Amino acid sequence: MIRVKCSICAKCFEVKASHQKRGWGKYCSTNCRSKSQLRGQSVTCHTCHQQIYRSPRMLTRSKSGFYFCSKSCQTLWRNKTFIGEKSANWKNGEQAYRKILLRGGVEPVCAICKNSDPRILSAHHIDHDRSNNHIRNLIWLCFNCHYLSHHDSSFNQKVLNMVV
Repeated sequence: MIRVKCSICAKCFEVKASHQKRGWGKYCSTNCRSKSQLRGQSVTCHTCHQQIYRSPRMLTRSKSGFYFCSKSCQTLWRNKTFIGEKSANWKNGEQAYRKILLRGGVEPVCAICKNSDPRILSAHHIDHDRSNNHIRNLIWLCFNCHYLSHHDSSFNQKVLNMVV
């Protein structure tokens, strides 16, 4: 038996001379042998900053240049990045009123009656222009106040006075 050092961990171990001649006996264990076969590199998860290993193939397949440890980390990144006009489903913001108000930090409370039940709140365009989705043009109204603002001109004037 010959004493040799492991190529990975430098631990001394014994190997048969016949195995040494055949090129075997370079590693002290199957774990060290497995480590020697890795050709990729360690990268950091873009979302949670955890160290992860990626194979050379996976390193070249990233379109964004970012790497993620799990599908949930990737989804968190995508949901922050591809919103609004960057979304593949963007249709001129026609259906995004609630999300604009929520992301803008506007507390979901009716501006007139102060009702805070999220089930009955809707986003209201102050100038009644559905294509004007600026945060300054949107407020929360409950369904009742929203209906009145569109069908009662004196109530709509009250809404305008409350906002300005």
